[in-house]
Amino acid sequence: MASQVETALRGPEAFQLARRALAEMETAGVWPTPLNFELWLHYVGDPEGPLGREITRLLGNKDAFTEGTAEMLAAEYLPRGRLSEEIRDAGAVLNRELSSVSDAIAKARESQAAYGETLAEAGANIEQAAAPADLKQLVSGLTDATSRVQRENATLERRLETSTKEVARLREHLEQVRRDAMTDALTNLANRKAFDEELLRACDQAEADNSVVTLAVLDIDHFKRFNDTWGHQTGDQVLRYVASVIGRISKNPRVAARYGGEEFAIIFPGEGALQVEAALNAIREEIGSRALRRRSTNDELGAVTISAGLAQRRPGESGTLLLDRADEALYASKRGGRNMVTNGERLPAAA
Repeated sequence: MASQVETALRGPEAFQLARRALAEMETAGVWPTPLNFELWLHYVGDPEGPLGREITRLLGNKDAFTEGTAEMLAAEYLPRGRLSEEIRDAGAVLNRELSSVSDAIAKARESQAAYGETLAEAGANIEQAAAPADLKQLVSGLTDATSRVQRENATLERRLETSTKEVARLREHLEQVRRDAMTDALTNLANRKAFDEELLRACDQAEADNSVVTLAVLDIDHFKRFNDTWGHQTGDQVLRYVASVIGRISKNPRVAARYGGEEFAIIFPGEGALQVEAALNAIREEIGSRALRRRSTNDELGAVTISAGLAQRRPGESGTLLLDRADEALYASKRGGRNMVTNGERLPAAA
């Protein structure tokens, strides 16, 4: 799966995986373009996955691996490709709807203009219509014209109603696509892109209304050694477990994200350093309170611990500087023996 490969690329076997991908590409006679390299990383990292099986099939058939083939595979199997395809499809549907509505409005305008001409002509003729038969003919013509305009207006209303529902459906779909693009597939927390945007927004808001915002960075202790011992699938299990605890305690307006391979970050709008320190200790204690077991073999894995650091934003401070100070606090926790929370506001450099 994509998340399995992405985790491997942040672990000790990343370079070995990259070398294998290049070797396989050279054997298959595939040029090492950035897109081909990304495809082959997933191929060698997860050969039994959907993308791996498709590349195996293509190679078995001795099909030429062209740029078009690579783009087709990326659109079908890589998350970013599927996202782009969904956005393009939604845009095409929206364009059709807007074109249809535009045509309906144009016809309605023509009908209204014709109706106006009919009324003007009737106004000019009514004074000359002395006989009842002439008046009856005028009234009949006006009635027909009015009925025609009413029918066309009703058609336009139905078309607009249908388009409104379709646009609402597209808006909901695109919002879901946007959420998916901002969500880490493995942990269901916000991903790095979403975190970067939210940190910028939170700092701007704090600066605008002179409010407080605190940032925390958390890291799973000895995760590399854990991955080397038990494998990446079990490592994924640990990541999901830690993320579930972080996500449950970090409800809105807090924003929790997977910041890196085994690193997480939480933004605390409106909360000071002491409040955040208490919340992080609650997370740390809950994570460390359970002895985990390996799902596939039921082997006992022992307890997982985390280290954390936090920093409270200072007036005028950017998100980058705030993140740097939170990282310094995290490193202090690592140096201090791990399984602890360091309040960066208490570090000597924060004085």
